[in-house]
Formats: sequence, C-alpha cells, structure tokens
Amino acid sequence: MSLEKAKKYLTEKGYADHVIELEESSATVQLAAEALDVEPGMIAKTMSFLTEDGPILILTEGTAKIANRKYKDYFHEKAKMIPFDEVEDYIGHAPGGVCPFGIKDGVKVYLDESLKRYDTVYPAAGNDHSAVKLTIVELEEVAGACGWIAVCK
Repeated sequence: MSLEKAKKYLTEKGYADHVIELEESSATVQLAAEALDVEPGMIAKTMSFLTEDGPILILTEGTAKIANRKYKDYFHEKAKMIPFDEVEDYIGHAPGGVCPFGIKDGVKVYLDESLKRYDTVYPAAGNDHSAVKLTIVELEEVAGACGWIAVCK
C-alpha cells in the first residue's frame, strides 16, 4: 500500500518514471546501496522524529548521523526518534520504506545539507523494495520540504 501511495504522489508531480522497484531488499542503507550498485552515501536516508509540533522527516545522505547539539540548536528540543513500531502510524510508511512521498498530512519534511555532496540520490519509495532516482534539484522540487537544514555531524 505504501508503495502505491508514494507512486501516486510521484505520478502527480511528474516523477513516476523515477521509481525503481527492486527484487532485493532496500530496507537499510547498505542493502539499498548494494541493490542499486551505488555508494551508501547516495542513499537518501529518511529519519523520523517526534517534535512538540508533531512528526517530522529529515532526509540525510546515507552515512550521515544526526548531531544532537545541531538538532537541538535548530529545533529547540532534544532529538526523539519515533519508535520503530509507531513510524507507520505517524508517517504513513513503515520502516525500510519511509520517504517524503505520499506521507500523512501535517508531517514536515527537511533536507539535510549532507545530501548536497551528491548530484543524484536515492530515497525509498514507500516500501523496502523500492527507490526513487532523483537529482538534488529534483528532490528539492518533489519532496515538499520546509527547506535545507544542517543537523548532521
């Protein structure tokens, strides 16, 4: 179901032909990188957090880690990841397929500056056997993000 929601969203935005459905699992950065034959940093990892204002997604390059101090400086609260078994309820996609495409209303999306190291990145497309090949400019256009932030180490 989540793959269909993401594909519908991407179709409406004119990016349906960018979706890649995989035989292999893409549930983790490493598995996605292997399945797509790209370096792990090119996987646009989508991390889900709970803030006082509700759930948010932050897309980072695949090997990046959140810097707690930078996160707190930006959001004015401590980073609190959404528990694994609650991600789908809050976001609309289950872990392994979380992406900014076809998510629940009210979920804010942010793009971390770490993504800019690459010209092309691969976020998931709603499930753990999918990806979307996008340039950084395309990601900016289609992700519906609030903007660029710098919260990684």
